[in-house]
Amino acid sequence: MTSLPGAMTRLKCGSYWSKSMNRDELLEKLHTFEWNDFECKKASREVPEDAYKTVSAFANTAGGWLVFGVQERNRQLDIVGVEEVDRIQNNFLSTLRSGQKINRIIQVQEEKYQVEGKHLLVFYIPESPQNEKPIYLKGDPRQSYVRRGAGDEQCTQSELERFLRDSALQRYDSEPVNDIPVDRCFDEETVRWYQDQFFRRNPEQEEISDPLEFLLNWNYIVEQDNRMLPTRAGVLLFGKARYVRQLLPRPVLDYQRIDTTFELWSPEERWHDRYVFEENIFQTWRGLVARYMRIAEHPFSLDPDTLRRNDDPPDYVAFREAAINLLVHQDYGDHGRKASIKLFTDRTIFWNPGDAFSTEAELLDPTEKEVRNPSIIKAFRRIGLSDQAGTGIRSIYRNWHELGRMPPQIRNDKARKQFELVLFNKLLITERTLQFQRSLGVTLSAEQAELLALAVEQKRITLTDIRGLVGGTYREAKAAADYLVQQQLLEMLDDTLFELPDDLKNRYEKLSSVETLARSTTPEVTAGGTKLGPSWDQVGTKLGLSLDQMKLLTNFEGPHSITELMEWVERTNRTKFREQVLNPIIETRLIEMTIPDKPRSSKQKYRLTETGRALQAQLIHGEDQK
Repeated sequence: MTSLPGAMTRLKCGSYWSKSMNRDELLEKLHTFEWNDFECKKASREVPEDAYKTVSAFANTAGGWLVFGVQERNRQLDIVGVEEVDRIQNNFLSTLRSGQKINRIIQVQEEKYQVEGKHLLVFYIPESPQNEKPIYLKGDPRQSYVRRGAGDEQCTQSELERFLRDSALQRYDSEPVNDIPVDRCFDEETVRWYQDQFFRRNPEQEEISDPLEFLLNWNYIVEQDNRMLPTRAGVLLFGKARYVRQLLPRPVLDYQRIDTTFELWSPEERWHDRYVFEENIFQTWRGLVARYMRIAEHPFSLDPDTLRRNDDPPDYVAFREAAINLLVHQDYGDHGRKASIKLFTDRTIFWNPGDAFSTEAELLDPTEKEVRNPSIIKAFRRIGLSDQAGTGIRSIYRNWHELGRMPPQIRNDKARKQFELVLFNKLLITERTLQFQRSLGVTLSAEQAELLALAVEQKRITLTDIRGLVGGTYREAKAAADYLVQQQLLEMLDDTLFELPDDLKNRYEKLSSVETLARSTTPEVTAGGTKLGPSWDQVGTKLGLSLDQMKLLTNFEGPHSITELMEWVERTNRTKFREQVLNPIIETRLIEMTIPDKPRSSKQKYRLTETGRALQAQLIHGEDQK
C-alpha cells in the first residue's frame, strides 16, 4: 500500500476501508491520548485478552487503530515495545482470521514500526458491514462491544437487539404482522390520499381503485399461508391510529417549537408549541407540514416562463428532506426512544433513533445507499416526496448553501445507533467575517471566502466539511483547501484536516463584538455636556455594521413593524432582510422584540434596547460632526 506523506490513505477494498498510518502520524497520536478510534496495549510478550474486546468495539462502531507495544501510565502513553514481534503478530492475525474466538473473520490492515529502538505493531480494525454486525466473542452475542470515547463498552440487551434488527436479511419494515386484521387496520382516507398522489405522478400505471388491491399490488399487504397479512410498513404508513399504536407503542414523532436560542434553553423550560404524533407516518407528515407552513416565510414570486405563482418557503427543500429523512430512516423496532424535531430560534434539530448505515462522508455521495426501511422509503419516492435515491442529504446542504447559512451539522453515532441533523439559522458570511477578510488584504472568490469563514467559525475543518460547503468531489474540495494553504490562510494538519493559523485566530479574536464596542463608544457625559465621539462612518466601520443597519439604528423612534423597517432600507425580500440586517442586530442586543415569547406573531414589533439607544446617540452625534 502506498501512503501519502503525513496522511492516512484510504483505499476501498470490497466492503471494507483499508487504512495506512505512517510513522509520523503514529508519533503524533502517541503524544495525544486514547480515544474512540485509537487504543494502545502493552502486549510485550502475549496478546492481551482485552485486545479482542477492542476489536469487537471497533468493528461494531466506526473502526479504529489498535497499537501493541504502548501502555498508559499517569494518563500518558509510554512506548515499551513488543518483544516477540513475529509470534504476537501471527497469533493475533490468525485468531482474527480463524472465525473462532470472534464470530466473523476480521480483515485487518497491519503495519510494523521501530520507534526509539523498540518495535510497535499497528493494526487498523475496519467497521464491519451492517449485515455482519454484531461482532462478538466466544460464540456469545451478549459479548458484543461498542466504542464510546476511550472505552470498550459491552452492549446492553436493547443495543444488541438494534444490531440484530439492522443485520436481518428480511428488513423489519417488510415483515408481515399476524395479529392485526388486514380488512380493518387501514385508514381509508390516508390510502385514498396516497392513491391520488400516486396516479397523478405516475399516469402510466394501471389505476387500481380498490384500496386493499392497491396495497397488495405494492406489497404493503402480502399473502402467506393462504392468508392476507399487512406488513409493518403497511400499518405504519397507512394504518388507523389504534393499530399504529399497537405496532409502535411510542410516538412516531415529537415536534416542539421553542422560542429561544439553543444556548439559552434548558430542558426544564416549557416549549411554546408541541404536538406528539401518534398516527400513521403519512398523517404525521401532513400534520408536520401544516405546522411548518404556519411559521415559515412565504415570499411571493412568479415564474417568468409559466407565470405560475411560487410561494414555497426558501428553506422548504431542506426542511422537507430532513423531515422525510427522519420519518423513513428511524428504527421503528426501537420502542424506547422517539424521533424529535426541536425548532429553536437559531437552529432546528432533527433527532432519530437509528444511525445511518453509511459514514458521514458517504452521505454526501450521490449514490444508492443501504437503508433500514426500504418499503417505507419507496412509498415516499413513488409520490415524489423525496429526492432521487441517495441525494437527500446533498439537497439539504445545497438549499442551506443557497440561503448563505452555516452548513448543516451531522452526528451519526454508530455506538449509540442514533442520528442527528442540525440546521443553523445563522449566516456564514457576516459583517464581522467580511471585516476580517478585508483586513487580510487578499482577494478571494465567493467559494474561497465561504471556506475561510467556515474555518473561522469552526477553527478546524475536514475535507468532508468542505465538500458539504462547496459540493463536488474530494478532489475539488482538496483543491479549494490547498489554495488557502498556499495563501497561508489555512494550515494543513494532515491530508484531510485543516485549521486557521494562530496569527489569524488572534487577529479575528481582536475584532471586538458589536455589543462590547457599542458600550465602549457610548457618549461620555461631562460637566460641559456630551463629549463627541468619532464620526458616523468611523463608528459604523468600527462596529462592523452595514449601511442598512446603521440606517435602521438612526431612524428608530419607537416600536416599528418589520414592514416599516424594510421600507427604510428599501428591501423587498423579507427572508434576506431578516438574515442579513435584522437578526444580527437582535443577536447583539441592539434592538429587541416587543413580543419576545411569540417571535413570529403578526403583531410583532421592534424597539431599541438601552445599548441600542446609547449607540444611536453616538451615531447621531457622529453624523452631526460631518
